[in-house]
Amino acid sequence: MSNCQRSKPFSNLLFCLKITVAALLIGQVSACGPSKFEVVEIASAEVSPNKIGPCEPSIAINRKKPKNLVVGNVLNGVNYSNDGGKTWTNGTLISPYGVWGDPVLLSDTNGHIHYFHLSDPTGKNWKSDSILDRIVCQTSYDGGNSWTEGTYMGLNYPKQQDKEWACLNPETNALYVSWTQFDKYKSEHPDDKSHIMFSQSLDGGITWESALQISQHGGNCLDDSKTAEGAVPAVGINGEIFVVWSRNDSLWLSTSLDGGNSFAPETFVTTQPGGWSFAVEGIRRCNGFPVLVVDRSNGPSRGKLHLNWADQRFGYTEVFYASSSDGGKTWSDPKTISGDVKGDRFFTWMNIDQNNGNLYAVYYDRRNHSDSQTDVYLSYSKDAGESWKEVRISQKSFSPSTSFFFGDYNHIDVFEGKIYPVWTAMEDGRLKIYIALIDDKQLK
Repeated sequence: MSNCQRSKPFSNLLFCLKITVAALLIGQVSACGPSKFEVVEIASAEVSPNKIGPCEPSIAINRKKPKNLVVGNVLNGVNYSNDGGKTWTNGTLISPYGVWGDPVLLSDTNGHIHYFHLSDPTGKNWKSDSILDRIVCQTSYDGGNSWTEGTYMGLNYPKQQDKEWACLNPETNALYVSWTQFDKYKSEHPDDKSHIMFSQSLDGGITWESALQISQHGGNCLDDSKTAEGAVPAVGINGEIFVVWSRNDSLWLSTSLDGGNSFAPETFVTTQPGGWSFAVEGIRRCNGFPVLVVDRSNGPSRGKLHLNWADQRFGYTEVFYASSSDGGKTWSDPKTISGDVKGDRFFTWMNIDQNNGNLYAVYYDRRNHSDSQTDVYLSYSKDAGESWKEVRISQKSFSPSTSFFFGDYNHIDVFEGKIYPVWTAMEDGRLKIYIALIDDKQLK
C-alpha cells in the first residue's frame, strides 16, 4: 500500500484528489502510486512504427548549479530544468553534422553541459549508403537553453562510428570518449571488424585529439554479442583512464597510465554468459552493456572500481556487480544487486556520488509480473558495493512493444546526495521519459 492508502479513507481521498488535480494542472507529477518518490514526466510523443523516440534518455546535473538538470533523448531531443526537475522546457538539438541518437550528457567542473551523439548529415541512419561518420559533441554554456553547432572526433569515412560514452577528469576538466568503429556495419565478411576507439579533449570540447584504436582484438560487424561494443570510460584517482566493453561473452578492460596517449592491451574482466545481446519480451533489442565508475571520494574505498552489467546466466535477465581494489588487475566474483528475486531485470545503469562513495543503479524489473509488464527499480549501496538495497521508483507498470524502438539504455546522475534516474515508459500509445527526484536521506 502507498502512503496515500494508509491514512483515514476520507481525508486520504481528499488529499489524493488534490494531488491529482495539481498533477493535471502541471501535466507532470503523479504522487499517488507505489513509488514514495516524486516522479515527473519530462517528455512524451505519440508513437508509430515509423517514429523513433523519445527514448534512451541521458541526464547531467550541472556541477555549478545543481538545480539545473539537462536531459537528452533519441533522436534529437533536449530538455532542461532549473528547479531540480519539477518543471521542464523541451527543445530540439540541431547540428550541421546531424543528430542521430545515442545521447550522452555530462557536466564539466565549469558547469558546461556536453551533449555527445551520433552523426548523420544525410539523415539516412543505418541504411547501406548512410554516413554516421563521426561522434559529435555539442556544448551548452547556459544550462541547456542554447547549444554550439558542435565539434567532432573519429572521422574516418567510410568506416562508421557508433555507441559512444563519455566521462570527465575532474582534476583537469579533460573530456574522454570511447566508442565502437565498424569497418562496415552489418557486414558478414570475416575481414570486416569492430574495434573500440578513444579520443579526448583538453579544452572543454572545442578540439579533439586523433582517435586511438584501443582494442587489440576486433569483433564482428553484425552488432551482436561477438561485436566489440558498449565501451564506457572512467577516471582513476591517479589519472588512469579505464575503458570497459563487451565482446564474445566476456567483459574486457584497457587502461591508460599516460593521460590517454596510449592504452595497454585489453585484459579479461569476467564472463558474460550468453553475451551482451539477448532477447527480452516486448523489447525489440536488448543489451547488457557494462557500466564502470571509480570512487574518487575521500572515503575508505577511494580508488575502488565498480562494474555493473546484465546477462542471462540464470535463464532470465539479471543485473550484476563486481569490483576491483587494485586498478582492475583482479575483480571480485559477480553478484546480483536485486536480492536474487526471480524476474527479468535489464537496461541497468549505475553511478556514484563522489561526495561519499554511495552507489546507485537504475533498471527495469519484472519481478511482480508474469508477462511483459515492467516496473523501474533503484538499487543502492552505502558500503562500497558490499551490500545492496532496492526500492521501486516508478509510479505504475507499463508494457513495451517490439513494434517500437525502446532505446538501448536508461541513465542516472548523482551529485551531493541528489539522485536523478531517468527512463523510458510506454503508456496509452505514447513513449514517455520520466525522472524520479530522490534525496539520499529518503534511502535508509
